[in-house]
Amino acid sequence: MIDYDKFEKSLRHLEAQFNNYKTIDDRDDLGVLEKEAIKESVIQRFETCYDTLWKTLKRYLNEELGFPEVPNSPKPIFQIAFENNLFTSDITQWKKYADARIATSHDYSAEKAEEALSVMNDFISDAVDLYITMTGASWE
Repeated sequence: MIDYDKFEKSLRHLEAQFNNYKTIDDRDDLGVLEKEAIKESVIQRFETCYDTLWKTLKRYLNEELGFPEVPNSPKPIFQIAFENNLFTSDITQWKKYADARIATSHDYSAEKAEEALSVMNDFISDAVDLYITMTGASWE
């Protein structure tokens, strides 16, 4: 039995903090440092969610779909998931997420942060779709 709690919790935290991030330009109560902290929090929550997602997906492929040998790396796992119609978006989109995750772990520049933030809305939407597909649960 796969425990989806960590994946759900990390995705809900990312979604909440990203919604917070989307309002920072309209908030006069936040200074530059606070706005930067919110951006950094979104990136960190993305990293956690992404890592939890691919590890949960690996278990799903193994335990639910019966793949005996599942790679221990996100991109090949995403390819298998795509080939088995688990994604609502194209594999190129999932590769963008993988590239964004790799970039944030090696380079904390503002440019890399902005690149990751630019895919966040799509990532959250695709991650929610994947969660629904794997669990059969709804997302509210």
